[in-house]
Amino acid sequence: MNLNAGSILKIVGTVLMIIGLSMSPSVLVSFIYDGYSVSIPFLLTMCISVAVGFILRISFRNPMHALRVSDGFLIVTMCWFISAALGAVPFIVTGSITNFTDAFFESCSGFSTTGSSILTDIEALPRGILFWRSFTHWIGGMGILIFAIALMPSLGISGQNIAVSESPGPSLDKITPKMTDTAKTLYIIYTIFTVAETILLMLGGLSLYDALIQTFGTVGTGGFSNYNDSIAHFDSTYVRMVITAFMFLCGINFNLYFLSFKRGPKLFTRDSEFKLYIGIFFAASFFIFIMLMIKGSYESLSEAFSDSIFQVASILTTTGYATADYEMWPSVCQTVILLLMFVGGCSSSTGGGIKVIRILVLIKLIRRGISTRLHPNVVETIKLNGKTMSSDTVSAIANHLFLYVAMLFAGAFLISFENQDIMTCFSSVITCLGNIGPGFGSIGPSESFAGFSHFSKYLLSVYMIAGRLELYTFFILLTPNFWHPNR
Repeated sequence: MNLNAGSILKIVGTVLMIIGLSMSPSVLVSFIYDGYSVSIPFLLTMCISVAVGFILRISFRNPMHALRVSDGFLIVTMCWFISAALGAVPFIVTGSITNFTDAFFESCSGFSTTGSSILTDIEALPRGILFWRSFTHWIGGMGILIFAIALMPSLGISGQNIAVSESPGPSLDKITPKMTDTAKTLYIIYTIFTVAETILLMLGGLSLYDALIQTFGTVGTGGFSNYNDSIAHFDSTYVRMVITAFMFLCGINFNLYFLSFKRGPKLFTRDSEFKLYIGIFFAASFFIFIMLMIKGSYESLSEAFSDSIFQVASILTTTGYATADYEMWPSVCQTVILLLMFVGGCSSSTGGGIKVIRILVLIKLIRRGISTRLHPNVVETIKLNGKTMSSDTVSAIANHLFLYVAMLFAGAFLISFENQDIMTCFSSVITCLGNIGPGFGSIGPSESFAGFSHFSKYLLSVYMIAGRLELYTFFILLTPNFWHPNR
């Protein structure tokens, strides 16, 4: 293919500058809490990243060609892997993680908002590094390049073809006439949620430092905490409820917030995806709560209720926080948790997974298949929110589901060479591909990925980013046609 190298390197430079500058709050935290041994290496990493990015920007100030959609796929994939590699450097230079494989896995998990970890003692890390570890969730939650798109007018590059590849859902709808304005609007909503949750957590007794870290993990639906026992550390029903509420809110399509502000809150009640999302949340929470009480897993109704809705929100939105070890729950409750891992949040939310909208279309496809068997001569279309979906869109969603399942089995097969139990093999792939965090078996909510081989850690790191990029953005680069010189 004929690459628009100038435009691509200019955007890579911009992303390097963004990641470098985003380290500045963590550097400040390091200066306050950790001293020069941590803050100085961290500061040097930040300066080098910004300098390299600046050099790339000024070197390709006037790109020769406009970006194409194919360029967008390459830019997005490159920038996510570069960001993950760069994000791993602070772990290495500060001695917090001693080898690049583990640091890269942790960084991929942060930026992809997965929340899986190789750390066995989180609280042993410097506070500045823990802040950076969680802040990568906030950066990756809305999307590294969605932020870059907001800066596109100053770059002189169109952001539309990047947005097509970067969107965290099946599509990134333009909710304002310009894509750059759409990106800015989404980040305004994202920032409002961040500020609101931080304030509410501080009202619950958390320090600003603790409140920010839990907030980054919540609004980015990532799940990194600065405590070994996650949210259970705070032993506060109020804190659990605040985090539950914001996990739920951040699993909703962000476009709905803006459009409902313009057209009224009734828009939520008309949205099919939102109705299924809220239905799954309440049905799963109520079912688990009832089963926990019937099976005698809890003596307290309030504690059972709190843990059930918290864990459902955490897994459904792919956040991955924990207040209880769900592997100690009855098998039927664990089965529900496993099924929720496949669902994920809504389209254009910060959540991962297959996405509720695809599950909804799958249900409609199954229903149409049954109807066609009964009435072969009837032509029935798939509708969403009263609008008929094109056959290409329906086909793309079905293909995504097939690819998702194929990747799941392929990954589980490769991980099985670790000689882990079958549940660990499958759930490690499910949790990384769906950007969830904890799984089952040896990677449960109280365990880590520390025991996996270097090969498996790199494989799962790729799965995290591929899942965050909705699979096709990543897999398009693996096709020979993409690299054909005459394309």
